[in-house]
Amino acid sequence: MKKVLSMVMACAITAAALTGCSSAASESKTTETVTTAETTAETVKAESAEAETTKAVETEAAKETAAETSKAAESDVTLRVGSMKGPTTMGLVSLMDKHDKGEAKGAYEFTMVTAADELMGKVVSGDVDIALVPANLASILYQKTKQNIQVLNINTLGVLYVVAADDSIQSIPDLKGKTVYMTGKGTTPDYAFHYLLAQNGMGDGDVTIEYKSEAAEVAAVLKEQPDAIGLLPQPFVTVAMAQNENLKMVLDLTKEWDGLEGSSGSLVTGVTVCRKDVLEDPHKAEAVKVFMEEHGESADFANANPEETAGLVAAAGIIEKAPIAQKALPYCSIVCIGGDEMKELLSGYLQVLCDQDPSSIGGQLPDDGFYYSVQ
Repeated sequence: MKKVLSMVMACAITAAALTGCSSAASESKTTETVTTAETTAETVKAESAEAETTKAVETEAAKETAAETSKAAESDVTLRVGSMKGPTTMGLVSLMDKHDKGEAKGAYEFTMVTAADELMGKVVSGDVDIALVPANLASILYQKTKQNIQVLNINTLGVLYVVAADDSIQSIPDLKGKTVYMTGKGTTPDYAFHYLLAQNGMGDGDVTIEYKSEAAEVAAVLKEQPDAIGLLPQPFVTVAMAQNENLKMVLDLTKEWDGLEGSSGSLVTGVTVCRKDVLEDPHKAEAVKVFMEEHGESADFANANPEETAGLVAAAGIIEKAPIAQKALPYCSIVCIGGDEMKELLSGYLQVLCDQDPSSIGGQLPDDGFYYSVQ
């Protein structure tokens, strides 16, 4: 009996032990399952975070690449820009300075000349893409190049002044019987002056005109001859006045023009033209749009910051001394007028010249293709 009881108890103990082991194994397995689930969740979370970070980095890299590509698209076309020594280039000096410092959006090659004929030759030969030229010369170029140029903007309005020490000169008729020294036979100043003479009932015989090759020569005559009268554009007016303290701006040709009854347009001195074959290339056309934007900013800078601009003007060799350039800037009528306003002002001015002498604008008025419109 004892033997049997002992066997029963041994079986019970064994069963209990087995039950405990099973329970422990089950608990161990459950714990292991929970731990594995938690680890998996953490792993998924980490991988998700890593994926988000990678995506953000890739997005930022894509943006930087796009920006670099865009910048390259703006700068890999080098536009050759020609201008004349005077107000037109004074409106460009800020952009020229930015380009030299590597701060310009576009890539440019600037050339400055002293004679309109030289600049005209560079446009016809294709040596420049963009040129800042006298308004009537732009119309002549349109005919000479078989309509292969377009006007982008007006860059200067009236910059012409009659300079003299004679206070009695207060209107155009007061010039009758006198000698006037000027430059640019057959250019904007010449035609504008003759138009004003005609509108005031005067002809060639009423005023003697002595032409000089450069504005500096006219300034020299005014310095040597106290009673001489000169017709000059700015900034050479201010240069002449600095050399002779008795000289004054006795007549502003823009005011004389605007004061005429039934006057058309305005006295437009300079415009910016671009070869049409350049504009017809989509890649180059985008570069031209960048130039137009930067040209406008440069013109605004010249008007808003005369002291700093004067330093750049002197450094460019347009005027020798910065203080003189600073005095001249307010009278240089630097602008950047495009679109419909440009067309209205320029077409009216060219009509006046055409009525006076069709050869002054190339024989005929240019058609609408002459005026560029940003697409």
